Amino acid sequence: MANTKYYGTGRRKKSIARVYLVPGTGKITINKRDIDEYLGLETLKVIVRQPLVATENVDKFDVLVNVKGGGYTGQAGAIRHGIARALLTVDADYRPVLKKAGYLTRDPRMKERKKYGLKSARRAPQFSKR
Repeated sequence: MANTKYYGTGRRKKSIARVYLVPGTGKITINKRDIDEYLGLETLKVIVRQPLVATENVDKFDVLVNVKGGGYTGQAGAIRHGIARALLTVDADYRPVLKKAGYLTRDPRMKERKKYGLKSARRAPQFSKR
């Protein structure tokens, strides 16, 4: 059982996160940088740790993440999704806890496309009577 890695892919908006769980002390590394260095907002750090807190695995695994695309919020959501999926490969008994909290559900909300005749997805050109 030396060098065991558990893998999970997480997605949100345009972000894709490849997450590896390695038995360790609870260190989270995102794109070869520490979580505190990579994510500025405390709320995003909380979002990333949610699946580990729910399953009580905060200090049992080191989390290695490769994430690309989107912004910081989308990336944090993708990492959370990836960690939750990786935890399922660790132990399938975590499924009810993660499912009830909603960490296994892929957030389907995407950017709406721009329509012709409009300035953006819904923003219409300014109206002037004269």
